[in-house]
Formats: sequence, structure tokens, C-alpha cells
Amino acid sequence: MAIIKYLANRKVQPLLLKKLNYWLLLTFLLLLPGYASSKANTPLIENSPKEVIDQVWQIIYRDYMDISNVYSRKKWMKLRSKVLSANYEDSTDSYEAIRAMLLTLEDPYTRFLDPKDFNEMRIDTSGELTGIGIQISIDELTKDIIVVAPIEGTPAFEAGIQSKDIISSINGTQAKGMSIENVVKLIRGKKGTSVIIGISRNKKYIEIPLIRDRISIRTVVSKLNITDTDHKLGYIRIKQFSANAAREMRSSILSLEKQGTEAYIIDLRGNPGGLLEASIDVARQLLDSGVIVSTLTKDGVSDVRRATGNALTSKPLAVLVNGGSASASEILSGAIQDNNRGILVGQKTFGKGLVQSVRPLVDGSALTVTVAKYLTPNGTDINKNGITPDFKALNNSKNNKFLVSDLGTLRDNQYVVAENALVKMLSQKYLKQAFIPNTSNLQHALNIKIRIK
Repeated sequence: MAIIKYLANRKVQPLLLKKLNYWLLLTFLLLLPGYASSKANTPLIENSPKEVIDQVWQIIYRDYMDISNVYSRKKWMKLRSKVLSANYEDSTDSYEAIRAMLLTLEDPYTRFLDPKDFNEMRIDTSGELTGIGIQISIDELTKDIIVVAPIEGTPAFEAGIQSKDIISSINGTQAKGMSIENVVKLIRGKKGTSVIIGISRNKKYIEIPLIRDRISIRTVVSKLNITDTDHKLGYIRIKQFSANAAREMRSSILSLEKQGTEAYIIDLRGNPGGLLEASIDVARQLLDSGVIVSTLTKDGVSDVRRATGNALTSKPLAVLVNGGSASASEILSGAIQDNNRGILVGQKTFGKGLVQSVRPLVDGSALTVTVAKYLTPNGTDINKNGITPDFKALNNSKNNKFLVSDLGTLRDNQYVVAENALVKMLSQKYLKQAFIPNTSNLQHALNIKIRIK
């Protein structure tokens, strides 16, 4: 500023002084660390298709957790210059660029959703959608499209599509290698229209014609079962952790409590997951204390979620799981098992334990980005490993006569194993608390003991 004072004393014209002030200020700013490089290397992106590209790039750079060991921050920074230097006529071009960027991560769960796809995803979690009724995933190694689970009562479920089926084709178009959003686009359509799904199962290929329908999901169903030993067991089936799951679960527990339930069987078989918060809310209805789930981010363990001391019941508990129990279902299962709150019965779970954060973007589109891994209370990494039940039991899937209505009945083998375990638990508890020598309780206790054998 000494230069300005000198020129002022020399009676330089005011307009010239004003210009000199501006250029000196600009020179000063350009000398600041990072100012010149950040401005010179970044094209103008506001109010252009590049704005969404840059927003996606920033989210990945800041929050992404690498699950494939291919992500490099150095390469990602180079990629930014490349994509922002290109010209894009409209959002269609920029969306293609975004998807190409994300493909370099080799993470099937980090994906871009255009405004239409984002709206459909919000419909999914709200409890109603149009399609055939399946949830899908991508095998990270083979790139196959895998059925996580069909939704009960939907066209896919009624047609016999099963968990772990590989979707090979959709209306003749090969599915392998496609992104999830593109597979969803081909499968979904207007109610009443048809779609042919090619399925690979046990090295056999079959084509299944389906009629699309509106899928209304009743998240929770429950009933009271009376055992042959006169014990009352509350059976609750959670089909999906939608926005309504916790509310419906609360209603079911309170109703069963009024009916005198002595123990609970929670059925998570075929439940593909859903909303993290819904599974935590349900866990808090069953757990009075302890950790429910923690997350491992790229920066370490954070965001430990705990029970809040507001459980609706403390009665004995068994949880039914199988290969179609995934994500949020595995969180609830792990919390029950690790806190010794109950027993797990069935088959090993799916093994999808990644946290995806949904980030809305400036133009109504969105990005689902992998930001962490789920860990059970004991620190078990759910992803790819799954959760092993305490009591392994085969299901009735090979029995063609087994119906949906058979779930939670004595025709349901896995349910029977869970029921027997709970009855034994209840009977032993009764023997310890109710046995009084030289009273009529003795005979009753002996009768129960004989039944257990």
C-alpha cells in the first residue's frame, strides 16, 4: 500500500488510483497459497451440467469408503480435471460421465440415481412400488445380478423366484455386467405389462414370464401360537425394514403382550433389509441395554448405536434367519446374538453389511455412496461373512407343497426348531421358579419334564 500513498502524494488521478487498488488486490490474492491453482484449474461449473458432476466428485473424495481396494485419491483428483474440462450439452451427457466415473470404483452399491430413479427409490422405502417384487444385488467378483429375496405375495414370489437366483436376462437382454439402476429400469414397468426374467439356478437356465403389479408391502405380520405344552408364543414376521416397520412392530408386540405371550419368534427369513434406522428402532424394542451396531468408516469406528432402556419386552426370544436375510436384518440378528438376548435359528445370512448414504444432488438426482461397514456389537464384519445361527436348521424349500401360509406353523421345519428351543427354555425356567417340594406343583413339573423328552 506504500505504492498507493506515493502515487497519491504525486497527485495521480483518482480513477487511476482506483484501478491500481484493484490490480494490487488481485495480485495479492493470486499470491495466496492455493488460490491461483484452485481457480485456474477449475472451469466454471455453477448452473451447468458440470455442477452435478463436481458435487458427486466431492462426495466421493470426502466420504467414500473403498471396499474393492482400487480407489486412489491421486487418480480421483486427476479424473476431476478430465471430467470438468469436457463439454456437456445437457444433463444426459453429464449423467453418463458420472456413471463412468463411478465405474472406476468397482463398487456396485455406490451408484448414481437420476431424478426418476431417485423418486422410485423413495417409493421403495415408503412401502409401495410397481414391478415384480424382488430386491437385487451385484456379486462383486462375477458381476452377476443376484436376487437377495423376493417379496412375499408379489409376482416374483408366486412364480417361485428364490434368494441367490442369478438374473441372466430380462426380455432377452443379457443382465450380467449391467448396473443395478439399468436392471431395475428393464424390470419395472406399468401395472399389467409383462416381462420375461431369465434365471440361472444350480447351473440350469429357466425363463419365467411375469406380469408387473403394484406392490403394496405389509411390513409386519403377527399371530399368537399355542404349543402342545400350552405355552403361548408370539410369532412376528418382518418382511422388510421399510419406514413403517418400527411402528408396525410396536403394535404387534403390544398386542401379543396383552394376549399373554410368554416368548417370541421373530422371522427375518427372506428379509432383504431396508432402512438402517428402522432396524435400530426395532432392536430397541427388544433390547433394553447394550450396543446394537457400530460402523467402521475410512477414518475408524464411529457412530455407535445403543439400546435406550425402553424395550417393550424382556421375554425369551428366537430369531429365524436364512440366506435371504440381509443388511438391516443382519444388524438386528447380530444385535440379538451378541447381546445374548436370544437365539438365532436357521441358515447363514446373506452377508451384505455395507452402509450406503443417500445424498440428494442439486438437480433432484442423488448418489448412494458406500461410507462405512456395519459391525455387530462384538465387532464382527457382516459384509461377505454373514451371521451364523446358533441352531442350524434346513428349510422346506425343496418341498413343493410348502406354502406361505405354512410359515410359522408346525409344517415349517425351522420354526419348529425355534419353538422347541423356546419351550425347553420356558419349561426349565418354570421348573426352577415354580417347583415347590411336597405340593401339587411337583406333579405338574414332572409332566412338563416328560413332555420335553
